[in-house]
Amino acid sequence: MRPLSVGHGSIGSMVTSPDEARLALLRRLRLAKDVMDRDWAEPLDLDAVAAHAGYSRYHFIRAFKGAYGSTPGQYLTRRRIERAEELLRSANLSVTEICSLVGFSSLGTFSTSFKKQTGLTPTAYRDLHVGRGAAVIPGCYAMLWYGGRDARALRAEESETPSGTGDAEDSNS
Repeated sequence: MRPLSVGHGSIGSMVTSPDEARLALLRRLRLAKDVMDRDWAEPLDLDAVAAHAGYSRYHFIRAFKGAYGSTPGQYLTRRRIERAEELLRSANLSVTEICSLVGFSSLGTFSTSFKKQTGLTPTAYRDLHVGRGAAVIPGCYAMLWYGGRDARALRAEESETPSGTGDAEDSNS
């Protein structure tokens, strides 16, 4: 038995077969994939994600593509478009708001990526799916649920404001 060296160091366990080595590799890649799934709306810091797997950025890209069939960037774009599809079907938000909520900084890039994955523009997708029985979620709730930038600012403000000092209570006195 020999220690399996992966990326910048050793896994810390003894590997006895190629199957065990493959499982160890997949475990490490899964850790990084879980980070991307958790932080899908945030800008991708590939070096930080690769560090979760114990790889350099370039080795991580090759290993990820070998295991999952797409690069980390392609995977994250696919996940973001899936989230955008949900919002377009059910939320009362503009395409621009959805673009921002799902982590795209450019409406053009969002629209191009969306059409490449679904075959439709975001607006055409919404027009096709609106009114098919799904309840429309008010935009403010969708932004809070999906952790939009406005929701994060609101949460930060609420945590800074001491409880019991709201204006509504003062005006009723």
